[in-house]
Amino acid sequence: MTRERKFTGKHMAIVFVGAFGVIITVNLVMAYSAVSTFPGLEVKNSYVASQKFDERRAAQEALGWTVSAQQADGVLTLEITDEAGAPVEVRELDVLLGRPTHVKQDSEPAFVFNGSAYVAPAELDDGNWDLRMVATAEDGTEYRQRLKVRVSR
Repeated sequence: MTRERKFTGKHMAIVFVGAFGVIITVNLVMAYSAVSTFPGLEVKNSYVASQKFDERRAAQEALGWTVSAQQADGVLTLEITDEAGAPVEVRELDVLLGRPTHVKQDSEPAFVFNGSAYVAPAELDDGNWDLRMVATAEDGTEYRQRLKVRVSR
């Protein structure tokens, strides 16, 4: 003769507290991971940055440049072309390469102009990368662009 076990309020409370405990714990871990790995800062003061936005955008668009980036065989290539499709050699080029979600793997590739594009050695892991560039044209106009680089093997 087996004794029948009943599902009591005590059992329900244990299930309820356990289930919500797991949910809350996972949410806290995910929130901590998100905040600790992504700085979330684009500019120090967005109001000040917005004051000359339209002016900078018009100057950048007047250059007529097209920019693209790709990585293959350990080489990161950054192509800057003018309206006619000719390669552009800039006066100054600053590039920050990193993951979109954290700054741990950020680097500044040493680009060299090879006559048709800028190239730099870069062994990148699979996934999405952000390339943030600031190029200064010969006339002093600043050209800012953020490019996505997708690496897959």
